[in-house]
Amino acid sequence: MISLFSNNPLYLITNRKISGLTHTRIARRAIAAGIKTIQLREKHLPKKEIYKEALSIREITGRHKVTFIINDYIDIALAVDADGVHLGQEDMPLKEAGKILGKKKIIGISTHTLRQAIEARDAGADYIGFGPMFHTTTKDAGRPKGIKALREISKHVNIPVIAIGGITWDNVNEVLNSGADAAAVASGILSGDIKANLKRFFEAMT
Repeated sequence: MISLFSNNPLYLITNRKISGLTHTRIARRAIAAGIKTIQLREKHLPKKEIYKEALSIREITGRHKVTFIINDYIDIALAVDADGVHLGQEDMPLKEAGKILGKKKIIGISTHTLRQAIEARDAGADYIGFGPMFHTTTKDAGRPKGIKALREISKHVNIPVIAIGGITWDNVNEVLNSGADAAAVASGILSGDIKANLKRFFEAMT
């Protein structure tokens, strides 16, 4: 799993509201600008529409060898042969999801505490998301955890840690230098020009 993030530790989470674009158009622009991991996150469209978007993104990501993760929907991930799913604390238990998806698919888990991170690791998660790192308006995920908590998590968890929440090109290096294997970003990439924003991130990380 670490190899997924070692060369390009940016993990894009799609969001129609922020970008004003469909998920497919977001994926197209981000891949053209160099992104290597994309998570389709959609809470409001009918599942039929999410499936159509996922199928389109799977075709694009497959062609460009980009890792494709679907948030929440195990059935859609299976239907389009996505690389894996990302589950929250209230979603299907990881072990049950693994039985459905099989051993070749990636399963990531959102965590907000050290206890949750250790539980996810012990249950067999391929990676954990941890946050929110900083203040974010994208999702109501509680109070920011901060760099100190990220360092503590990375000491106790020997699977990849993806930091999430309020990450920009100004603070991405601090996050990556504090134990995160990758940084998950929505607003920082999708607000405005996706290509220009990704260029700033990549320049900041060099």
